[in-house]
Amino acid sequence: MKVKTILVSQPEPKVENSPYFELEEKQRVKIDFIPFIHVEGVSSKEVRKQKVDLTKYTAIILTSRNSVDHFFRIAEEMRYKVPDALKYFCLSEAVAYYLQKYVVYRKRKIYVGKRTFAELSPLIKKYKNEKFLLPSSDMLKPDVPKIMNKLEVEWKQATFYRTVVSDLSDLRDVTYDILVFFSPSGIKSLFENFPDFKQNNTRIAVFGNTTIKAAKEHGLTVNIKAPTPDTPSMTMALNKYIAEMNKK
Repeated sequence: MKVKTILVSQPEPKVENSPYFELEEKQRVKIDFIPFIHVEGVSSKEVRKQKVDLTKYTAIILTSRNSVDHFFRIAEEMRYKVPDALKYFCLSEAVAYYLQKYVVYRKRKIYVGKRTFAELSPLIKKYKNEKFLLPSSDMLKPDVPKIMNKLEVEWKQATFYRTVVSDLSDLRDVTYDILVFFSPSGIKSLFENFPDFKQNNTRIAVFGNTTIKAAKEHGLTVNIKAPTPDTPSMTMALNKYIAEMNKK
């Protein structure tokens, strides 16, 4: 069956040269972007209940832009003046670059990983005398605490924001040829919004093994997978699938 419409369960890219826009033009398909989940910050009162005293920590581990935003939001709410000496351990260059929204980059001690938490861990281990705070969502990847505990450093995880299911009621009577998911939370949101969802002729595209697992657990047939050796990105996987389907 040919592909004409795609729904990506994420916000629309803000960059003009997004590969999604190139895919849309190249394959002459319509791509919509609607976040199936969104982030809500917890209050400083809730953070205090987790026995977090920001003054006790000498290093912050930042795994996403959300963690950056909500760390500085909570710091402001708690009237905590972030010291210049605080060390920042950022999961990737993108997170480190985003940190400039809040600090003068060249005047801070910032350590940057490549992409994964495992790749960041050797940098953390080098500074084993620091006291680390890991502000995160309520859905922290399970491998993160395992890695941190192996490093034998003093650290604490605290929930600064939550992943919340979005209201998708506007989509009740809308169908797409392909639905694209990037996390188990997106799959969860689909079935919380539409408990009676039937896949029928809709193709399901998923990114990552945990998302594939969640899709199958909900009885979905996964038609498009990424990353693979041939298609390391979702747009590449979509392009390959659409090219095959639409030439028939």
